[in-house]
Amino acid sequence: MSAREPHDGGDGPRPDGPWFAFLESNTTGTGSAFCAAARARGMRPVLLTRDPDRYPYAAEDGLDVRVLDSADPDAVLDCCARLAADGAGLAGVTSSSEYFVAAAARTAAALGLPAADGDAVARCRDKERQRTALAAAGVPVPAFTAASDAAGAVRAADAIGHPVVLKPVSGSGSVGVRLCRDRDETLAWAERLLDRGADERGHPVAARILVEAAVAGPEFSVETFDDRVVAVVAKHTGAPPYFVETGHDIPAPLPRRDADALAATALAALAALGLGWGAAHTELRLTAAGPVVIEVNPRLAGGMIPVAVRAALGTDLVDTVIARSAGRPAPEPTAGAGHAAVRFLSADGEGHVTGITGLTDAEAAPGVVAVTAGTAKGRTVRITHSFQDRLACVVATGADAAQAARRAADAARLVRVELEDPAAPGEGVGGR
Repeated sequence: MSAREPHDGGDGPRPDGPWFAFLESNTTGTGSAFCAAARARGMRPVLLTRDPDRYPYAAEDGLDVRVLDSADPDAVLDCCARLAADGAGLAGVTSSSEYFVAAAARTAAALGLPAADGDAVARCRDKERQRTALAAAGVPVPAFTAASDAAGAVRAADAIGHPVVLKPVSGSGSVGVRLCRDRDETLAWAERLLDRGADERGHPVAARILVEAAVAGPEFSVETFDDRVVAVVAKHTGAPPYFVETGHDIPAPLPRRDADALAATALAALAALGLGWGAAHTELRLTAAGPVVIEVNPRLAGGMIPVAVRAALGTDLVDTVIARSAGRPAPEPTAGAGHAAVRFLSADGEGHVTGITGLTDAEAAPGVVAVTAGTAKGRTVRITHSFQDRLACVVATGADAAQAARRAADAARLVRVELEDPAAPGEGVGGR
């Protein structure tokens, strides 16, 4: 597939510095911020993608684009090599998408650019291999078994004991993750997962799922850069049997000893997996016996967590990733508000989006620092029980965790996404 010629970057002067390549992008709000950070450092961001229309910000920001088969390592490497040979060269390659972080790292390394260990990243993205490595190193993880057929999943669940959690061995954003409380639910969900031929990006998926013990306790994430803990984040999720994130509190309102235990467990997990270069997002549950690692993601957090970290703590993780990937000094932290919260507007119905209102009102609400829409007029909303159900996001600051959370939730309720379907024309989705 040939590359599309680049277009210039909007109305302003075009940077004369080197290219900075982004292999695909996430879709939860920070993709545009990555490109803005590269521009602010005098680099020329360029998006390498199979489908530019997947990222509305690319056109809105006047981003340079190369259209190629992003799943083909040779095509990606060839494109980046040509960028490196063009004018001021290529400063770095990275990705804000879970699905492309390993490929971006391998491409950067092949061109002699700063990068994480691509093989370690790829191993980490396979949840079975990740669990095995963590367990072997003595890092607490749920009891687990991989299964390649539905009957095997039921046997694994019987051995572990219901309830169990079923999930794909690779994936992101809670896609396909479900609590199963008995054999019937386990059988039905295993059949559904194993019947999938491709993930939400159209990539083929392995006919293998993970069956693991359901872990009781509140959920947190630990955001790290290299071997340094940046923040411990409290996570809020929707009602079982799904695990869709509905919000985050930064920093987590926790006793110091609990925050320290979560941080230490996350760092032990990174060491066990051979990670520790750049950003990582480790999800854990805090049980009565201590922290248990649910998942290590070898990338910067999504869900607007980096925006909230910057607002609360003054650490710009997006710019830090860009700096590291380009071999440049990290930015100095600035003063933060002390506390920030993220709250999502979640879909409670399906239909075609006919309008989005209240964004300006939400932006003007007390303490609000960011408001983003996760959908647009003309798109179709489907209930997927994953991150794709989040229609808008608000980040707000406060004097304490409670005030930040209240401000974010109040502002999110100001946003309305109008849906129209044959059964209920013009029905609106309000904030939760």
